[in-house]
Amino acid sequence: MKTKLLTRIRRVQVASLVLAFLLLLSACGSGDSSTTTDGSGDTTVTSTAETMSSSGVDVGLFFDGALAEDATTEACILSDGTETTCYRITVAGDPVTYETGPFCPETIADSADAGGIWFDGNGVYDIDGDFIVGLADLYDDDNWMMYDEDGNVLVTETLEEFEAAARPDVDPALQNHCVEGRLEWLEGGEPISTTVLIPVEPVLADSASTTNGNLGVTLDGVVIAASAPVDAILAAYTIAAFDDCGGHYNPFDGYHLHGAVGCSELDEISEGDTAMFAYAMDGFPVFSPLHDADAFDLDECNGHETEEHGYHYHANGAEENQVIECLIGKTVAGAEGPGGGPPAGGGG
Repeated sequence: MKTKLLTRIRRVQVASLVLAFLLLLSACGSGDSSTTTDGSGDTTVTSTAETMSSSGVDVGLFFDGALAEDATTEACILSDGTETTCYRITVAGDPVTYETGPFCPETIADSADAGGIWFDGNGVYDIDGDFIVGLADLYDDDNWMMYDEDGNVLVTETLEEFEAAARPDVDPALQNHCVEGRLEWLEGGEPISTTVLIPVEPVLADSASTTNGNLGVTLDGVVIAASAPVDAILAAYTIAAFDDCGGHYNPFDGYHLHGAVGCSELDEISEGDTAMFAYAMDGFPVFSPLHDADAFDLDECNGHETEEHGYHYHANGAEENQVIECLIGKTVAGAEGPGGGPPAGGGG
Protein backbone atom coordinates (compact mmCIF):
# COMPACT_ATOMS: atom_id res chain seq x y z
CA MET A 1 0.00 0.00 0.00
CA LYS A 2 2.77 2.42 0.94
CA THR A 3 4.67 1.47 -2.23
CA LYS A 4 1.65 2.24 -4.48
CA LEU A 5 1.06 5.57 -2.71
CA LEU A 6 4.72 6.54 -3.08
CA THR A 7 4.59 5.66 -6.78
CA ARG A 8 1.51 7.86 -7.29
CA ILE A 9 3.17 10.78 -5.48
CA ARG A 10 6.26 10.47 -7.65
CA ARG A 11 4.09 10.44 -10.81
CA VAL A 12 2.32 13.62 -9.68
CA GLN A 13 5.67 15.29 -8.93
CA VAL A 14 7.04 14.37 -12.36
CA ALA A 15 3.88 15.64 -14.07
CA SER A 16 4.09 18.90 -12.12
CA LEU A 17 7.71 19.40 -13.13
CA VAL A 18 6.87 18.78 -16.80
CA LEU A 19 3.96 21.24 -16.64
CA ALA A 20 6.14 23.88 -14.96
CA PHE A 21 8.82 23.41 -17.61
CA LEU A 22 6.28 23.83 -20.43
CA LEU A 23 4.89 26.98 -18.80
CA LEU A 24 8.43 28.36 -18.49
CA LEU A 25 9.06 27.76 -22.19
CA SER A 26 5.79 29.50 -23.04
CA ALA A 27 6.69 32.53 -20.91
CA CYS A 28 10.13 32.80 -22.48
CA GLY A 29 8.64 32.72 -25.95
CA SER A 30 6.09 35.44 -25.24
CA GLY A 31 8.72 38.15 -25.62
CA ASP A 32 9.28 37.22 -29.27
CA SER A 33 5.81 36.57 -30.60
CA SER A 34 2.11 36.93 -29.96
CA THR A 35 -0.58 34.45 -30.99
CA THR A 36 -4.05 35.36 -32.19
CA THR A 37 -6.91 33.26 -33.52
CA ASP A 38 -9.32 34.54 -36.15
CA GLY A 39 -12.91 33.48 -36.59
CA SER A 40 -11.98 30.49 -38.75
CA GLY A 41 -9.89 28.97 -36.00
CA ASP A 42 -6.62 29.59 -37.86
CA THR A 43 -3.74 30.76 -35.68
CA THR A 44 -1.43 33.59 -36.72
CA VAL A 45 1.91 34.23 -35.04
CA THR A 46 3.24 37.78 -35.35
CA SER A 47 6.85 38.45 -34.38
CA THR A 48 7.17 41.51 -32.14
CA ALA A 49 10.55 42.09 -33.75
CA GLU A 50 8.58 43.15 -36.84
CA THR A 51 6.14 45.44 -35.01
CA MET A 52 6.51 48.70 -33.15
CA SER A 53 3.90 50.09 -30.79
CA SER A 54 2.19 53.22 -32.06
CA SER A 55 -1.21 54.76 -31.51
CA GLY A 56 -1.25 55.88 -35.14
CA VAL A 57 -1.78 59.37 -36.51
CA ASP A 58 -4.10 61.53 -34.40
CA VAL A 59 -5.30 64.41 -36.59
CA GLY A 60 -6.83 65.98 -33.49
CA LEU A 61 -3.32 66.97 -32.39
CA PHE A 62 -2.95 69.54 -35.18
CA PHE A 63 -3.40 73.09 -33.95
CA ASP A 64 -6.53 74.98 -34.99
CA GLY A 65 -5.95 76.50 -38.42
CA ALA A 66 -2.95 74.27 -39.21
CA LEU A 67 -4.91 72.31 -41.83
CA ALA A 68 -6.26 74.02 -44.94
CA GLU A 69 -9.09 71.48 -45.05
CA ASP A 70 -10.34 68.58 -42.96
CA ALA A 71 -8.20 65.46 -43.08
CA THR A 72 -9.83 62.50 -44.84
CA THR A 73 -8.98 58.81 -45.16
CA GLU A 74 -8.52 56.85 -48.36
CA ALA A 75 -7.04 53.61 -49.63
CA CYS A 76 -3.37 53.97 -50.53
CA ILE A 77 -0.46 51.86 -51.70
CA LEU A 78 2.90 52.07 -49.95
CA SER A 79 6.24 52.09 -51.74
CA ASP A 80 6.57 48.28 -51.61
CA GLY A 81 3.04 47.63 -52.85
CA THR A 82 1.44 47.20 -49.42
CA GLU A 83 -2.22 48.25 -49.43
CA THR A 84 -3.35 50.23 -46.39
CA THR A 85 -5.36 53.29 -45.33
CA CYS A 86 -3.88 56.78 -45.35
CA TYR A 87 -4.82 60.21 -44.17
CA ARG A 88 -4.94 62.90 -46.84
CA ILE A 89 -3.59 65.88 -44.91
CA THR A 90 -3.34 69.38 -46.37
CA VAL A 91 -1.24 71.71 -44.23
CA ALA A 92 -1.95 75.42 -44.55
CA GLY A 93 1.67 76.38 -45.21
CA ASP A 94 1.90 79.15 -42.63
CA PRO A 95 2.62 78.36 -38.95
CA VAL A 96 -0.26 79.15 -36.63
CA THR A 97 1.82 79.18 -33.43
CA TYR A 98 4.30 81.92 -34.38
CA GLU A 99 4.96 84.71 -36.88
CA THR A 100 7.65 84.02 -39.47
CA GLY A 101 10.83 86.09 -39.59
CA PRO A 102 12.91 88.10 -39.17
CA PHE A 103 15.53 86.68 -41.52
CA CYS A 104 18.27 89.15 -42.53
CA PRO A 105 19.56 92.12 -40.50
CA GLU A 106 19.60 95.56 -42.09
CA THR A 107 23.06 96.73 -40.99
CA ILE A 108 26.28 95.28 -39.63
CA ALA A 109 25.52 97.05 -36.33
CA ASP A 110 22.34 95.01 -35.78
CA SER A 111 22.02 92.51 -32.94
CA ALA A 112 20.69 88.96 -33.18
CA ASP A 113 17.15 90.24 -32.58
CA ALA A 114 17.16 91.82 -36.04
CA GLY A 115 17.88 88.58 -37.90
CA GLY A 116 17.26 84.87 -37.87
CA ILE A 117 19.70 81.97 -37.88
CA TRP A 118 21.87 80.07 -40.33
CA PHE A 119 22.99 76.44 -40.08
CA ASP A 120 25.30 74.63 -42.45
CA GLY A 121 25.79 71.11 -41.09
CA ASN A 122 28.52 72.27 -38.71
CA GLY A 123 26.85 74.80 -36.44
CA VAL A 124 23.99 77.21 -35.80
CA TYR A 125 24.77 80.92 -36.12
CA ASP A 126 22.79 84.03 -35.21
CA ILE A 127 22.53 86.20 -38.31
CA ASP A 128 23.55 89.48 -36.73
CA GLY A 129 25.93 92.18 -37.94
CA ASP A 130 28.99 90.36 -36.61
CA PHE A 131 28.02 87.21 -38.53
CA ILE A 132 27.73 89.17 -41.80
CA VAL A 133 31.11 90.83 -41.25
CA GLY A 134 32.75 87.52 -40.31
CA LEU A 135 31.64 85.43 -43.30
CA ALA A 136 35.04 85.66 -44.99
CA ASP A 137 36.72 84.24 -41.89
CA LEU A 138 34.03 81.64 -41.24
CA TYR A 139 34.33 80.16 -44.72
CA ASP A 140 37.97 81.10 -45.32
CA ASP A 141 37.16 82.97 -48.53
CA ASP A 142 37.87 86.68 -49.08
CA ASN A 143 35.21 86.88 -51.80
CA TRP A 144 32.55 87.21 -49.11
CA MET A 145 31.42 90.84 -48.76
CA MET A 146 27.71 91.02 -47.93
CA TYR A 147 27.51 94.70 -46.97
CA ASP A 148 28.25 98.05 -48.57
CA GLU A 149 30.65 100.81 -47.53
CA ASP A 150 27.97 102.33 -45.29
CA GLY A 151 27.48 99.08 -43.38
CA ASN A 152 24.13 98.20 -44.97
CA VAL A 153 23.59 94.47 -45.43
CA LEU A 154 22.82 93.45 -49.01
CA VAL A 155 19.39 91.78 -48.86
CA THR A 156 16.90 90.66 -51.52
CA GLU A 157 14.45 93.56 -51.37
CA THR A 158 11.97 92.81 -54.16
CA LEU A 159 10.06 89.83 -55.52
CA GLU A 160 12.23 89.91 -58.64
CA GLU A 161 15.44 89.78 -56.62
CA PHE A 162 14.04 87.01 -54.44
CA GLU A 163 13.14 84.86 -57.45
CA ALA A 164 16.50 85.53 -59.12
CA ALA A 165 18.40 84.49 -55.98
CA ALA A 166 16.25 81.51 -54.94
CA ARG A 167 17.06 79.34 -57.95
CA PRO A 168 19.84 76.93 -58.99
CA ASP A 169 21.59 79.49 -61.22
CA VAL A 170 21.72 82.49 -58.90
CA ASP A 171 21.87 85.79 -60.77
CA PRO A 172 25.52 86.96 -60.46
CA ALA A 173 24.25 90.41 -59.48
CA LEU A 174 22.72 88.83 -56.37
CA GLN A 175 25.79 87.01 -55.16
CA ASN A 176 26.89 88.22 -51.73
CA HIS A 177 23.27 88.77 -50.72
CA CYS A 178 21.31 87.62 -47.72
CA VAL A 179 18.30 85.93 -49.32
CA GLU A 180 14.96 86.33 -47.59
CA GLY A 181 11.43 85.78 -48.83
CA ARG A 182 8.18 87.25 -47.66
CA LEU A 183 4.62 85.97 -47.51
CA GLU A 184 3.39 88.87 -49.65
CA TRP A 185 5.74 87.79 -52.45
CA LEU A 186 4.05 84.42 -52.85
CA GLU A 187 1.31 84.08 -55.46
CA GLY A 188 -1.67 86.12 -54.34
CA GLY A 189 0.16 86.96 -51.14
CA GLU A 190 -1.19 83.70 -49.70
CA PRO A 191 0.55 80.72 -48.06
CA ILE A 192 1.22 77.71 -50.28
CA SER A 193 -0.62 74.68 -48.91
CA THR A 194 0.79 71.18 -49.33
CA THR A 195 -1.09 67.87 -49.40
CA VAL A 196 0.53 64.66 -48.18
CA LEU A 197 -0.61 61.06 -47.74
CA ILE A 198 0.44 59.50 -44.43
CA PRO A 199 -0.46 55.96 -43.26
CA VAL A 200 -3.11 56.01 -40.54
CA GLU A 201 -1.18 53.23 -38.80
CA PRO A 202 2.59 53.12 -39.40
CA VAL A 203 3.92 50.04 -41.21
CA LEU A 204 7.52 49.05 -40.51
CA ALA A 205 9.83 48.77 -43.51
CA ASP A 206 12.43 46.02 -43.87
CA SER A 207 15.16 48.62 -43.41
CA ALA A 208 15.54 52.32 -42.69
CA SER A 209 15.42 54.72 -45.63
CA THR A 210 16.07 58.34 -46.51
CA THR A 211 14.31 60.60 -48.97
CA ASN A 212 15.05 63.72 -51.00
CA GLY A 213 11.43 64.75 -50.59
CA ASN A 214 9.52 66.14 -47.66
CA LEU A 215 10.13 64.41 -44.33
CA GLY A 216 6.88 65.23 -42.55
CA VAL A 217 4.47 67.94 -41.44
CA THR A 218 4.42 70.00 -38.25
CA LEU A 219 1.39 70.18 -36.00
CA ASP A 220 1.08 73.89 -36.74
CA GLY A 221 0.79 73.50 -40.50
CA VAL A 222 4.25 73.54 -42.09
CA VAL A 223 6.09 71.03 -44.28
CA ILE A 224 9.36 69.59 -42.97
CA ALA A 225 11.67 69.70 -45.98
CA ALA A 226 14.79 67.69 -46.68
CA SER A 227 18.21 69.22 -46.05
CA ALA A 228 18.79 72.68 -47.48
CA PRO A 229 21.34 72.62 -50.37
CA VAL A 230 23.97 74.38 -48.27
CA ASP A 231 26.93 73.74 -50.58
CA ALA A 232 25.15 75.29 -53.56
CA ILE A 233 23.92 78.23 -51.48
CA LEU A 234 27.42 79.00 -50.20
CA ALA A 235 28.97 78.47 -53.65
CA ALA A 236 26.80 81.35 -54.88
CA TYR A 237 28.00 83.53 -51.98
CA THR A 238 24.50 83.73 -50.56
CA ILE A 239 22.94 82.98 -47.20
CA ALA A 240 19.39 81.59 -47.41
CA ALA A 241 18.45 82.93 -44.00
CA PHE A 242 16.17 80.96 -41.67
CA ASP A 243 14.05 82.55 -38.97
CA ASP A 244 14.55 81.58 -35.34
CA CYS A 245 12.20 78.61 -35.80
CA GLY A 246 14.36 77.09 -38.56
CA GLY A 247 12.14 77.88 -41.54
CA HIS A 248 12.27 80.14 -44.59
CA TYR A 249 10.46 80.90 -47.84
CA ASN A 250 11.15 79.99 -51.42
CA PRO A 251 8.96 80.88 -54.42
CA PHE A 252 8.02 77.27 -55.13
CA ASP A 253 6.92 75.83 -51.77
CA GLY A 254 6.40 78.90 -49.64
CA TYR A 255 7.39 78.63 -45.99
CA HIS A 256 8.94 75.30 -44.95
CA LEU A 257 11.12 73.94 -42.17
CA HIS A 258 14.76 72.81 -42.33
CA GLY A 259 15.68 72.82 -38.63
CA ALA A 260 13.97 71.91 -35.36
CA VAL A 261 14.59 74.42 -32.58
CA GLY A 262 11.59 73.94 -30.28
CA CYS A 263 8.76 75.67 -32.16
CA SER A 264 5.37 74.10 -33.05
CA GLU A 265 5.43 71.91 -29.92
CA LEU A 266 2.54 70.50 -27.92
CA ASP A 267 2.36 71.65 -24.30
CA GLU A 268 2.56 68.13 -22.85
CA ILE A 269 6.09 67.00 -22.01
CA SER A 270 6.78 63.67 -20.32
CA GLU A 271 9.50 63.45 -17.71
CA GLY A 272 12.83 62.71 -19.35
CA ASP A 273 11.47 63.35 -22.85
CA THR A 274 10.84 66.33 -25.12
CA ALA A 275 7.63 67.57 -26.72
CA MET A 276 6.02 66.29 -29.91
CA PHE A 277 5.83 68.76 -32.80
CA ALA A 278 5.25 66.80 -36.02
CA TYR A 279 4.39 63.59 -37.84
CA ALA A 280 6.89 61.97 -40.19
CA MET A 281 5.80 60.80 -43.64
CA ASP A 282 5.63 57.21 -42.37
CA GLY A 283 3.13 58.14 -39.63
CA PHE A 284 5.41 58.01 -36.60
CA PRO A 285 5.46 61.07 -34.28
CA VAL A 286 8.44 63.43 -34.23
CA PHE A 287 9.62 64.96 -30.95
CA SER A 288 12.03 67.84 -30.44
CA PRO A 289 15.79 67.19 -30.11
CA LEU A 290 17.05 65.64 -26.89
CA HIS A 291 19.46 67.74 -24.85
CA ASP A 292 21.66 64.70 -24.20
CA ALA A 293 20.92 62.15 -26.91
CA ASP A 294 23.87 59.98 -25.84
CA ALA A 295 22.03 59.21 -22.60
CA PHE A 296 19.24 57.47 -24.53
CA ASP A 297 19.20 54.23 -26.47
CA LEU A 298 18.25 55.69 -29.86
CA ASP A 299 18.24 53.70 -33.08
CA GLU A 300 19.84 54.71 -36.38
CA CYS A 301 16.93 57.06 -37.14
CA ASN A 302 17.13 58.82 -33.74
CA GLY A 303 14.04 56.99 -32.55
CA HIS A 304 13.08 54.91 -29.54
CA GLU A 305 10.04 53.35 -27.91
CA THR A 306 8.62 54.47 -24.58
CA GLU A 307 5.72 53.11 -22.58
CA GLU A 308 3.78 56.37 -22.77
CA HIS A 309 4.34 57.37 -26.40
CA GLY A 310 5.28 54.16 -28.18
CA TYR A 311 7.83 54.54 -30.96
CA HIS A 312 8.76 58.10 -31.95
CA TYR A 313 11.62 59.97 -33.58
CA HIS A 314 13.68 62.73 -32.04
CA ALA A 315 14.69 65.49 -34.42
CA ASN A 316 18.33 66.28 -34.95
CA GLY A 317 19.66 69.57 -33.65
CA ALA A 318 19.30 72.35 -36.22
CA GLU A 319 23.06 72.38 -36.84
CA GLU A 320 22.69 69.04 -38.65
CA ASN A 321 20.52 70.59 -41.42
CA GLN A 322 18.44 67.39 -41.36
CA VAL A 323 15.36 67.37 -39.14
CA ILE A 324 14.71 63.61 -39.34
CA GLU A 325 17.70 61.30 -39.72
CA CYS A 326 15.84 58.56 -41.61
CA LEU A 327 12.52 56.69 -41.65
CA ILE A 328 11.87 53.20 -40.29
CA GLY A 329 8.34 53.01 -41.71
CA LYS A 330 6.95 52.65 -45.21
CA THR A 331 5.69 55.73 -47.04
CA VAL A 332 3.36 56.29 -49.97
CA ALA A 333 5.44 56.39 -53.13
CA GLY A 334 5.64 59.94 -54.48
CA ALA A 335 3.72 61.42 -51.54
CA GLU A 336 6.75 63.21 -50.11
CA GLY A 337 6.66 66.06 -52.62
CA PRO A 338 9.68 68.01 -53.84
CA GLY A 339 11.19 68.72 -50.44
CA GLY A 340 11.61 72.46 -50.23
CA GLY A 341 12.20 73.65 -53.76
CA PRO A 342 14.96 73.15 -56.30
CA PRO A 343 17.98 71.01 -55.47
CA ALA A 344 20.39 73.92 -55.53
CA GLY A 345 20.57 77.69 -55.40
CA GLY A 346 19.93 80.40 -52.87
CA GLY A 347 16.38 79.51 -51.88
CA GLY A 348 16.66 76.06 -50.38
